[in-house]
Amino acid sequence: MEACENVMMMNSTQVSHFTLAAYFDTGVFKYLYFLIILTVYVLIVSANVLLIVIICMNRSLHEPMYLFLVSLFVNQLYGSALLFPFLLVQILSDIHTVSAAVCFLQIFCLYSYAGVEFFNLAVMSYDRYLAICYPLQYNTHMSCKRVAFLIAASWFPPFLILATQTPLTFSLQLCGNIINKVYCHNYSIVKLACSDTTVNNIYGLFTSWITLISLLTLILYTYMKILRVCFSGSKQTRQKALSTCTPHLASLLNFFFGCMFEVVQSRFNMNSVPSMLRIFLSLYFLTCQPFFNPVLYGLKLSKIRHALCLHRADSRQGWK
Repeated sequence: MEACENVMMMNSTQVSHFTLAAYFDTGVFKYLYFLIILTVYVLIVSANVLLIVIICMNRSLHEPMYLFLVSLFVNQLYGSALLFPFLLVQILSDIHTVSAAVCFLQIFCLYSYAGVEFFNLAVMSYDRYLAICYPLQYNTHMSCKRVAFLIAASWFPPFLILATQTPLTFSLQLCGNIINKVYCHNYSIVKLACSDTTVNNIYGLFTSWITLISLLTLILYTYMKILRVCFSGSKQTRQKALSTCTPHLASLLNFFFGCMFEVVQSRFNMNSVPSMLRIFLSLYFLTCQPFFNPVLYGLKLSKIRHALCLHRADSRQGWK
């Protein structure tokens, strides 16, 4: 009885570490998983850095759409840097624990990454709306100051929201320290609370729904306008709209599917699903989005393809 009372009195400042229970013994296969994750991480870093360098070095790509892509790629490097090294260490470790400080830092960084990704995608849909629906006024609307403001608006709100939400979770009284994930997860920690979580729930729901509704409304409105122009415009207009909007739509769908997998896993009992599949689905939007976007935009946008070809040709001449 006394031991139970001691556990009930634990709070997040007294919990020195959390145990990540989603890991399982893979034996010698852990080295194979390590190599797979390391390869994916190297490919993500290489692809994102390459496109950032290509866009920054080519003056012909210093347009709003490509500057927003740079913001997107930088955010993907930021999110990947906070996840992949952590996964690599945990895969090789026999004891899957993480200190409380590192755990809350990871929560802050990964959730802010997801928020910035969503804001970036919403800003990019607004940019495509102006380019297709108001092509003659596009340069006026998308001035350098407006682009800088929109990029700042993509980064600032998620960090502000998480700067309040993370301390709220940190202050909860906890009845345990076992998280059924392969990385630190805010809702999993909230479920461990034996104190009142009303403030956390209200703040989380309020900020999530306000963000979701406002950004989804912006995205749906812009694409309704784009579709209207496509159906009423010429064949050339439709082709231009499709060529510029297809990568963005594919990126949006990929992001939403990844988030949906994560929400379903967190809120519902998934014990009947194989553990490997659960891990893959929980990591989907954190791994596939940074890998998927550079490949998609690099292949689909003709200016980037042309710049990549020039860069490759210059590299070959340099070697000669």
